[in-house]
Amino acid sequence: MKPTYSIIAPVYNEKDCLDALYARVKEVMDTTGEPWELIIVDDGSHDGSTEIIRKLGETDPRVRPVIFARNFGHQIAVTAGLDYSRGDAVVIIDADLQDPPEVILDLIAKWHEGFEVVYAVRSEREGESWFKVTTASIFYRLIYRITDVKIPLDTGDFRLIDRKVVNVMNTMRERHRFLRGMGAWVGFRQIGVPYKRAARMAGETKYPFKKMLLLALNAITSFSYVPLQIATFFGFISAGVAILAIPVVIIMRANGSQAFFGQASTLIAVLFLGGVQLLSLGIVGEYIGRIYDEVKGRPLYIVSQAPDDKE
Repeated sequence: MKPTYSIIAPVYNEKDCLDALYARVKEVMDTTGEPWELIIVDDGSHDGSTEIIRKLGETDPRVRPVIFARNFGHQIAVTAGLDYSRGDAVVIIDADLQDPPEVILDLIAKWHEGFEVVYAVRSEREGESWFKVTTASIFYRLIYRITDVKIPLDTGDFRLIDRKVVNVMNTMRERHRFLRGMGAWVGFRQIGVPYKRAARMAGETKYPFKKMLLLALNAITSFSYVPLQIATFFGFISAGVAILAIPVVIIMRANGSQAFFGQASTLIAVLFLGGVQLLSLGIVGEYIGRIYDEVKGRPLYIVSQAPDDKE
């Protein structure tokens, strides 16, 4: 029977959460009275999560394991879940239970009202440090201001997506993925549902500061040309300063001023211009590197085990 709902849970070393994740999802989804499936995507775990996922799949046929050949990253794992999903509505949820499965019913209610993308908005963030909350807030607001699409503030990947939206997103195969931005870009009727984000049930976060920076970089380079425009802006500023400085230096030297004699002023100017050039080159390099990754045409992921029937 074709499921009405598909629940996607990407997993990387979450063995202590998997049984509780399955139990809570099962309890919630059984109350809908409609068929559902739980797609657990193992993103190269090495802590025993793979064996637990396989066991859950053998115990309940509604659990459909997708096992990666190696670690490909969270956004790619979610993408694989979308590829293998069969439901009319698809829910993306974290395996660490920070996204409470009980909120799924609120998302479903909005879907029944006709909304095609229902994203969960983090009104509270339990168990997270001041630094994590602050940097996350800055990240969301920065992305909102500089990207070409308006990505809802304080939202993660926890959301419900209608099948027609999933079909569109599955045609978007860029490697450096920022799914919440892609979900905003496709349009359709969208609405947010506030919820309280819980603390992790067990284990450590799989999104440390370094990975958050990489995610932010992917978001910016995928949906904005602002960094390139900043490089151009610095170039104009440097050229403008030089043009203004030329007559000033000529006049001061003609009047016998010693202000611009010696190597110090020259070294400062060279270091400043060199810094601007290297910064601009680095920004251009980030975009070129992404073009290089795209033109190689490699698959987004490789699976060692997957369900027989793909949507």
